Amino acid sequence: MKLSELLGGLPYGVHDAEVSSITNDSRRVEKGTLFFCIRGVNTDGHKYSGSAAAKGAVAVVADHNVGVDCQIIVPDTRVAYAMACSAFYGNPKDKLKLIGITGTNGKTTTAYLIKSMLESLGKKTGMIGTICNIIGAQVLPAANTTPDAAELHYLLRRMVDAGCEYVVMEVSSHALDQHRVEGLHYSSAAFTNITQDHLDYHGTMDNYISAKRRLFGMTDFAVVNRDDAHYCDMTRDVGCKLLTYSVNADSDLRAEDIAYLPSGTNFTLTGDGICERITTRTPGKFSVYNALCAASCMISLGFEPEAVCTALSQASAVKGRAEVVPTDRDFTVIIDYAHTPDGIENILSAMNEIKTGRLVTLFGCGGDRDRTKRPIMGRIAADMSDYCIVTSDNPRTEQPSAIIEDIVAGMKTASTPYTVIENRREAIFYAVRNAKPNDIIVLAGKGHETYQIIGTEKNHFDEREVVAEALAEL
Repeated sequence: MKLSELLGGLPYGVHDAEVSSITNDSRRVEKGTLFFCIRGVNTDGHKYSGSAAAKGAVAVVADHNVGVDCQIIVPDTRVAYAMACSAFYGNPKDKLKLIGITGTNGKTTTAYLIKSMLESLGKKTGMIGTICNIIGAQVLPAANTTPDAAELHYLLRRMVDAGCEYVVMEVSSHALDQHRVEGLHYSSAAFTNITQDHLDYHGTMDNYISAKRRLFGMTDFAVVNRDDAHYCDMTRDVGCKLLTYSVNADSDLRAEDIAYLPSGTNFTLTGDGICERITTRTPGKFSVYNALCAASCMISLGFEPEAVCTALSQASAVKGRAEVVPTDRDFTVIIDYAHTPDGIENILSAMNEIKTGRLVTLFGCGGDRDRTKRPIMGRIAADMSDYCIVTSDNPRTEQPSAIIEDIVAGMKTASTPYTVIENRREAIFYAVRNAKPNDIIVLAGKGHETYQIIGTEKNHFDEREVVAEALAEL
C-alpha cells in the first residue's frame, strides 16, 4: 500500500513509497515499514526514530522534527497511527457493527453475554476483550483489554474475512485516552460503572471519568447505568441517543422482583411495554446489572425484547467471574476476578446473600498499580468476611510484603481474624485444608488469569489446578 493511501490528506514531504508493514515498535522495523513514534508511559518512540530509519523504514511519523530524511510530522502520532492502521487493513471497521463496553467492573461478563445473545439470534460475532479475542470458533490470547491499534484493526480484518457481522469490544480507559480506538464508530456503547481504579495512570477520578466519556462521542446509542454515582458526569452533554437501565432508579429499563439464589439470579425486565423474566447463571446483584446492561445493548440495537431475554437466560457463566470450582466436598470454592474495591465488595455481597457457613476471602493486590486502593480493599474484605487470608496477586516488580502491609493497614480497625501467607499457592492450600462445612471460600483477584507475574516474569498459575492439588491432599 502507498503512503498516500495510508496517510490521506496528512502533509508529508517524502516520496510516495510502498509500505509493507506498519508499527510503533522500533524492534519490528524492517525495510518498507512505516514507523510511528508514540509517546508511552515508560518511553518515547521518538528516541528510536534514527534506529528505525537506519533499519530501512520507508518513513518515520513524528510530532516534531526528529532529524531523519524520511520524516512525516503530524499533530498527534497516536491519532495518525490509528487511522493509518485502519487504512492498512482496508478499513474493516466500516464493514462491522461495533458494540463497545466501558466501565471499571463488568465489562468482560457483559461482553460475553452480548456475544452469546447475538449468536443465539443467528448473528456471527467476534469479540475483543480481557480474557481473549474470539473470531468465530478461533480463540486468540489477549495481552490487553483493548489491543494496540495495529493488532485491533488486524483482528477486525480477520473478523470481516471470517464473515462476522457484529463485534463486541471491551473498551478500556487506557485505550480511549491513548486513541487506540480512534476512528471507530459504535452502533451501541455501554457504561457499566465507575469506581476507583487505574489512578496510577489517570492521576485523578476526574481524568478517569473523562477518558471513559470519550466513548459516548463515538456511538449512535449510549447505554448507561442509571444507578451509578457518576451517571450525571457520564451523560453530561451526550449528543447521541440514550438508553438507561437500573435496579434502584427510574430508568428506561429496570430489574424488578429480583430473586438471589446460589445458582444465579432471577428478575423481571420491565420497560416501555416490556415485561420479561430472566434467569442468569451467576449469583449476586452485580450479575443483575451485567445482565441488564447486556439486554439494554441488544434492545438498543433493535432486537425484540422477548427474543433478547430468552437468549440471555440461555447464556452460560463466564470463566473467572463468580466461577464455582468443583470440589465434591461440603464447602464451596469461588474464583472471581475482583481486583478493585467495588469488585471485591460486589462478590462478597453476593456471597453473603447465599452463605450458610463462613465466608472466607483470599486476596491480594497487584504490584506497580494504584497503591491507594489497597487499604480500601483490605477494609472491605475484613468488614464483609468471616475470615481473610491476605496473599500475593501479581506483585510484578514490587516486594509482595510491602503490598501486603498496605492491605493490612486497612484491616486493623476490623475485628475479623486474618492470616498473612505471602505465597499464593500456599495460601490456597491453607484455605482448603482449613475449610469447614458450608464455608464459601472466595479466591479474589486472579479470575480467568492462568499466570502470576513476579518481577517481570509471567509464571503459569491456574487457581483451578491449585485447588485440585490441595483437594487431592485432604
